[in-house]
Amino acid sequence: MVLDWSEASNTPLVIDGARLEYYCLGPAPDAAPTIVMLHEGLGCAALWRDFPKRVAEVTGMGVFVYSRAGYGQSDPVDLPRPLDFMTREAKQSLPQILDAIGFRRGILFGHSDGATIAGIHAGSVEDFRVRGLILMAPHFFTEPGGLAAIAEARKSYEQGGLKERLARYHRDPEIAFRGWNDVWLDPGFAKWNVAEVIDYFRIPALAIQGRDDQYGTLAQIEVIEERAYSPVDMVVIDNCKHAPHLEQPEAVLAAVAEFTARLERIEAAEVEQA
Repeated sequence: MVLDWSEASNTPLVIDGARLEYYCLGPAPDAAPTIVMLHEGLGCAALWRDFPKRVAEVTGMGVFVYSRAGYGQSDPVDLPRPLDFMTREAKQSLPQILDAIGFRRGILFGHSDGATIAGIHAGSVEDFRVRGLILMAPHFFTEPGGLAAIAEARKSYEQGGLKERLARYHRDPEIAFRGWNDVWLDPGFAKWNVAEVIDYFRIPALAIQGRDDQYGTLAQIEVIEERAYSPVDMVVIDNCKHAPHLEQPEAVLAAVAEFTARLERIEAAEVEQA
Protein backbone atom coordinates (compact mmCIF):
# COMPACT_ATOMS: atom_id res chain seq x y z
CA MET A 1 0.00 0.00 0.00
CA VAL A 2 1.43 3.38 -1.08
CA LEU A 3 1.04 6.32 1.29
CA ASP A 4 -1.42 9.12 0.63
CA TRP A 5 0.75 12.12 -0.13
CA SER A 6 -0.44 15.01 2.01
CA GLU A 7 0.86 17.03 4.91
CA ALA A 8 -1.82 15.59 7.16
CA SER A 9 -1.76 12.00 5.98
CA ASN A 10 -2.97 9.46 8.52
CA THR A 11 -1.79 6.43 6.54
CA PRO A 12 0.44 4.32 8.83
CA LEU A 13 4.02 3.75 7.71
CA VAL A 14 5.16 0.45 9.21
CA ILE A 15 8.67 -0.78 8.40
CA ASP A 16 10.07 -3.97 9.92
CA GLY A 17 7.19 -3.97 12.41
CA ALA A 18 7.86 -0.41 13.62
CA ARG A 19 5.42 2.44 12.99
CA LEU A 20 7.35 5.48 11.79
CA GLU A 21 6.53 9.15 12.20
CA TYR A 22 6.58 11.06 8.90
CA TYR A 23 5.21 13.94 6.90
CA CYS A 24 5.09 14.94 3.23
CA LEU A 25 5.49 18.32 1.54
CA GLY A 26 5.00 19.53 -2.01
CA PRO A 27 3.98 17.47 -5.04
CA ALA A 28 3.48 13.70 -4.87
CA PRO A 29 6.01 11.28 -6.40
CA ASP A 30 3.84 10.81 -9.50
CA ALA A 31 3.93 14.57 -10.16
CA ALA A 32 7.54 15.58 -9.46
CA PRO A 33 10.87 14.22 -8.17
CA THR A 34 11.02 13.48 -4.45
CA ILE A 35 13.67 14.47 -1.91
CA VAL A 36 13.85 11.99 0.98
CA MET A 37 15.39 13.53 4.10
CA LEU A 38 17.35 11.39 6.57
CA HIS A 39 18.06 12.93 9.97
CA GLU A 40 21.17 12.94 12.15
CA GLY A 41 22.07 10.63 15.05
CA LEU A 42 20.04 12.55 17.64
CA GLY A 43 17.56 14.01 15.17
CA CYS A 44 13.99 13.28 14.12
CA ALA A 45 11.37 14.72 11.79
CA ALA A 46 10.59 17.67 14.07
CA LEU A 47 14.23 18.64 14.58
CA TRP A 48 14.62 19.59 10.94
CA ARG A 49 12.39 22.52 12.00
CA ASP A 50 11.20 24.52 8.95
CA PHE A 51 14.08 23.47 6.71
CA PRO A 52 12.20 20.75 4.73
CA LYS A 53 9.46 23.25 3.88
CA ARG A 54 12.08 25.64 2.57
CA VAL A 55 13.71 22.86 0.55
CA ALA A 56 10.35 22.10 -1.07
CA GLU A 57 9.89 25.79 -1.87
CA VAL A 58 13.31 26.38 -3.47
CA THR A 59 13.34 23.13 -5.46
CA GLY A 60 9.69 22.65 -6.45
CA MET A 61 10.11 18.99 -5.58
CA GLY A 62 8.21 16.82 -3.14
CA VAL A 63 9.89 16.30 0.23
CA PHE A 64 9.44 13.27 2.47
CA VAL A 65 10.62 13.52 6.10
CA TYR A 66 10.55 10.70 8.63
CA SER A 67 11.94 9.66 12.00
CA ARG A 68 13.84 6.40 12.05
CA ALA A 69 12.71 3.76 14.53
CA GLY A 70 13.85 4.78 18.01
CA TYR A 71 13.65 8.51 17.25
CA GLY A 72 11.03 11.22 17.47
CA GLN A 73 7.55 9.74 17.81
CA SER A 74 8.40 6.56 15.89
CA ASP A 75 8.22 3.20 17.65
CA PRO A 76 11.17 2.33 19.91
CA VAL A 77 13.92 -0.18 19.13
CA ASP A 78 15.71 -2.70 21.29
CA LEU A 79 19.07 -1.69 22.70
CA PRO A 80 21.93 -2.07 22.19
CA ARG A 81 21.83 -1.26 18.52
CA PRO A 82 24.15 -3.38 16.36
CA LEU A 83 27.41 -1.67 15.42
CA ASP A 84 26.43 -1.86 11.75
CA PHE A 85 23.05 -0.17 12.31
CA MET A 86 23.65 2.46 9.62
CA THR A 87 24.39 -0.21 7.02
CA ARG A 88 21.25 -2.09 8.06
CA GLU A 89 19.17 1.08 7.75
CA ALA A 90 20.61 1.72 4.29
CA LYS A 91 20.21 -1.79 2.91
CA GLN A 92 17.10 -3.07 4.69
CA SER A 93 14.88 -0.27 5.99
CA LEU A 94 15.38 2.54 3.48
CA PRO A 95 14.45 0.45 0.40
CA GLN A 96 11.17 -0.50 2.08
CA ILE A 97 10.46 3.15 2.90
CA LEU A 98 11.08 4.24 -0.69
CA ASP A 99 8.71 1.56 -1.93
CA ALA A 100 6.05 2.51 0.64
CA ILE A 101 5.98 6.18 -0.37
CA GLY A 102 5.76 5.38 -4.07
CA PHE A 103 9.22 6.84 -4.74
CA ARG A 104 9.79 7.08 -8.50
CA ARG A 105 12.69 9.46 -9.03
CA GLY A 106 14.59 11.77 -6.76
CA ILE A 107 17.30 12.54 -4.25
CA LEU A 108 18.45 11.22 -0.89
CA PHE A 109 19.30 14.15 1.40
CA GLY A 110 21.01 13.06 4.62
CA HIS A 111 22.54 14.87 7.57
CA SER A 112 25.31 13.31 9.69
CA ASP A 113 24.37 9.63 10.34
CA GLY A 114 21.52 10.17 7.87
CA ALA A 115 24.05 11.22 5.22
CA THR A 116 26.03 8.08 5.94
CA ILE A 117 22.91 5.96 5.48
CA ALA A 118 22.16 7.73 2.19
CA GLY A 119 25.72 7.17 1.01
CA ILE A 120 25.73 3.50 1.95
CA HIS A 121 22.44 3.03 0.10
CA ALA A 122 23.81 4.70 -3.03
CA GLY A 123 26.97 2.59 -2.96
CA SER A 124 25.37 -0.72 -2.00
CA VAL A 125 21.84 -0.92 -3.41
CA GLU A 126 21.09 -0.89 -7.12
CA ASP A 127 18.27 1.63 -7.17
CA PHE A 128 17.93 3.56 -10.42
CA ARG A 129 15.21 5.73 -8.90
CA VAL A 130 17.85 7.58 -6.86
CA ARG A 131 19.31 10.19 -9.22
CA GLY A 132 21.33 12.31 -6.80
CA LEU A 133 22.76 12.59 -3.29
CA ILE A 134 22.99 15.51 -0.89
CA LEU A 135 25.35 14.54 1.92
CA MET A 136 25.56 17.11 4.71
CA ALA A 137 28.19 16.56 7.43
CA PRO A 138 28.50 12.85 6.59
CA HIS A 139 30.61 10.26 8.41
CA PHE A 140 32.48 7.58 6.51
CA PHE A 141 35.09 6.70 9.16
CA THR A 142 35.86 7.51 12.76
CA GLU A 143 38.21 10.33 13.77
CA PRO A 144 39.67 11.01 17.24
CA GLY A 145 38.20 14.53 17.38
CA GLY A 146 34.74 13.33 16.44
CA LEU A 147 34.81 10.56 19.03
CA ALA A 148 35.94 13.08 21.66
CA ALA A 149 32.95 15.31 20.81
CA ILE A 150 30.62 12.32 21.11
CA ALA A 151 32.13 11.53 24.52
CA GLU A 152 31.41 15.13 25.54
CA ALA A 153 27.80 14.64 24.43
CA ARG A 154 27.56 11.70 26.83
CA LYS A 155 28.69 13.93 29.69
CA SER A 156 26.10 16.51 28.72
CA TYR A 157 23.40 13.84 28.63
CA GLU A 158 24.31 12.37 32.00
CA GLN A 159 25.25 15.55 33.86
CA GLY A 160 23.86 18.47 31.87
CA GLY A 161 20.52 19.29 30.33
CA LEU A 162 20.76 17.33 27.09
CA LYS A 163 18.36 14.60 28.26
CA GLU A 164 15.68 17.15 29.07
CA ARG A 165 16.13 18.86 25.69
CA LEU A 166 15.88 15.55 23.84
CA ALA A 167 12.72 14.66 25.76
CA ARG A 168 10.92 17.53 24.03
CA TYR A 169 11.26 15.77 20.67
CA HIS A 170 11.78 12.06 21.33
CA ARG A 171 9.20 9.66 22.69
CA ASP A 172 12.01 7.84 24.53
CA PRO A 173 15.12 10.04 24.88
CA GLU A 174 17.07 7.20 26.49
CA ILE A 175 16.66 4.99 23.41
CA ALA A 176 17.38 7.91 21.07
CA PHE A 177 20.57 8.87 22.87
CA ARG A 178 21.93 5.45 23.83
CA GLY A 179 21.13 4.01 20.43
CA TRP A 180 23.50 6.56 18.90
CA ASN A 181 26.07 7.31 21.57
CA ASP A 182 26.74 3.78 22.80
CA VAL A 183 27.51 2.58 19.28
CA TRP A 184 29.89 5.40 18.46
CA LEU A 185 31.77 4.99 21.75
CA ASP A 186 31.88 1.18 21.64
CA PRO A 187 35.54 0.02 21.48
CA GLY A 188 34.58 -2.21 18.56
CA PHE A 189 33.48 0.83 16.58
CA ALA A 190 36.81 2.68 16.82
CA LYS A 191 38.02 1.43 13.43
CA TRP A 192 34.66 1.67 11.66
CA ASN A 193 35.10 2.71 8.03
CA VAL A 194 32.55 2.49 5.21
CA ALA A 195 34.33 4.74 2.70
CA GLU A 196 34.50 1.90 0.19
CA VAL A 197 30.83 2.52 -0.67
CA ILE A 198 31.86 5.80 -2.30
CA ASP A 199 33.71 3.82 -4.98
CA TYR A 200 30.32 2.65 -6.27
CA PHE A 201 28.60 6.03 -6.54
CA ARG A 202 27.22 6.43 -10.06
CA ILE A 203 25.08 9.52 -9.50
CA PRO A 204 25.96 13.19 -8.87
CA ALA A 205 26.54 14.17 -5.24
CA LEU A 206 26.52 17.45 -3.34
CA ALA A 207 28.73 17.33 -0.23
CA ILE A 208 28.20 20.06 2.38
CA GLN A 209 30.12 20.61 5.60
CA GLY A 210 30.73 23.36 8.11
CA ARG A 211 34.39 24.31 8.34
CA ASP A 212 34.21 24.13 12.14
CA ASP A 213 32.29 20.83 12.38
CA GLN A 214 33.06 19.40 15.81
CA TYR A 215 32.12 15.85 14.80
CA GLY A 216 34.31 15.49 11.73
CA THR A 217 37.09 17.13 9.72
CA LEU A 218 36.80 18.11 6.08
CA ALA A 219 38.37 14.74 5.28
CA GLN A 220 34.83 13.33 5.58
CA ILE A 221 33.73 15.11 2.39
CA GLU A 222 37.13 15.24 0.69
CA VAL A 223 37.06 11.45 0.55
CA ILE A 224 33.88 11.68 -1.55
CA GLU A 225 35.63 13.84 -4.13
CA GLU A 226 38.67 11.56 -4.09
CA ARG A 227 36.82 8.25 -4.48
CA ALA A 228 33.55 8.89 -6.30
CA TYR A 229 33.28 7.82 -9.93
CA SER A 230 30.51 10.36 -10.54
CA PRO A 231 30.53 14.20 -10.29
CA VAL A 232 30.82 15.73 -6.81
CA ASP A 233 30.11 19.32 -5.78
CA MET A 234 31.85 20.38 -2.56
CA VAL A 235 30.50 23.20 -0.41
CA VAL A 236 32.43 24.18 2.73
CA ILE A 237 30.61 26.76 4.84
CA ASP A 238 32.52 29.18 7.05
CA ASN A 239 31.38 30.06 10.57
CA CYS A 240 29.51 26.78 10.73
CA LYS A 241 29.69 23.63 12.82
CA HIS A 242 27.74 20.36 12.51
CA ALA A 243 24.29 21.67 11.52
CA PRO A 244 24.70 23.80 8.38
CA HIS A 245 20.95 23.78 7.66
CA LEU A 246 20.28 25.48 11.00
CA GLU A 247 23.44 27.59 11.34
CA GLN A 248 23.75 28.81 7.74
CA PRO A 249 20.44 27.88 6.08
CA GLU A 250 20.66 30.38 3.22
CA ALA A 251 24.01 29.01 2.04
CA VAL A 252 22.69 25.44 2.20
CA LEU A 253 19.45 26.28 0.40
CA ALA A 254 21.34 28.08 -2.36
CA ALA A 255 23.59 25.05 -2.89
CA VAL A 256 20.61 22.68 -2.85
CA ALA A 257 18.63 24.80 -5.32
CA GLU A 258 21.55 24.97 -7.75
CA PHE A 259 22.29 21.25 -7.48
CA THR A 260 18.70 20.12 -7.96
CA ALA A 261 18.14 22.51 -10.88
CA ARG A 262 21.24 21.11 -12.61
CA LEU A 263 20.03 17.56 -12.05
CA GLU A 264 16.72 18.42 -13.65
CA ARG A 265 18.49 19.94 -16.67
CA ILE A 266 20.51 16.73 -17.04
CA GLU A 267 17.36 14.62 -16.77
CA ALA A 268 15.58 16.75 -19.37
CA ALA A 269 18.54 16.53 -21.77
CA GLU A 270 18.67 12.74 -21.43
CA VAL A 271 14.95 12.44 -22.14
CA GLU A 272 15.29 14.68 -25.19
CA GLN A 273 18.21 12.64 -26.54
CA ALA A 274 16.28 9.41 -26.04
